[in-house]
Amino acid sequence: MSTKILVVEDEALYRVLIETSLVNDGHTVTTTQSGNSAIHLLSAESFDLVILDVVMPDMDGFETCSRIRQFSDIPIIFLTGRTEEQDRVKGLDGGGDDYILKPFFATELLARVRVALRRKLNDPNKDNDRFFSHGDLKIDRSRAEVWRAEDQLFLSANEYRMLLILAQNVGTIVSADDLLTRIWGEEYKTEKEILWVSIARLRQKIEVDAHKPTHILTKSGIGYYMPQISPETGKPIKIKLGGIK
Repeated sequence: MSTKILVVEDEALYRVLIETSLVNDGHTVTTTQSGNSAIHLLSAESFDLVILDVVMPDMDGFETCSRIRQFSDIPIIFLTGRTEEQDRVKGLDGGGDDYILKPFFATELLARVRVALRRKLNDPNKDNDRFFSHGDLKIDRSRAEVWRAEDQLFLSANEYRMLLILAQNVGTIVSADDLLTRIWGEEYKTEKEILWVSIARLRQKIEVDAHKPTHILTKSGIGYYMPQISPETGKPIKIKLGGIK
């Protein structure tokens, strides 16, 4: 079975060269030209690797990588013409797995891809992080699927990212500003109405009773959280005092 690779590159020449090299090496390739598009694709589909350009018009590769790391540990190889050491360090510290400088030989790219895929295959923790369960709710991260009991739920890309952020911080309040910034961008951090509507829609999909939620609770005036589940009662433990992320 071929591996699925997402190529995020706004320069047409490089995009075609990378796609041709990968396809000839037996991989299935999807290409896109922007960071926002890449995030939507990764939220909706399952991929094995991302090749990510750094310099892009809408959102640079560093920010795109940061957004991806909020919901996925997929291997990311940066591809860029920037030669400064601090840029390479920034990319790797920000969640990238490798860094290839332009121009490059196709053989070098394919070798780096094989190493990244082999590292993922041999990761002893890869299956431990695939599934997340919270009461009757289950998230399959590798397939970007959400289930309630036996029913598959169909979430928008933003709803899925919101759910993952809360799932990654069980028992901790995530502030409204943080959710708005991480999902929609810094310019939306004061747009509370967007968040209220989105939370309401998400609850309608994941909760048995949206008026009595068990998966996403509100801390008035602060933010939202996914509560820990009591092992004795099986009911959510509401936060009275605690940290805010």
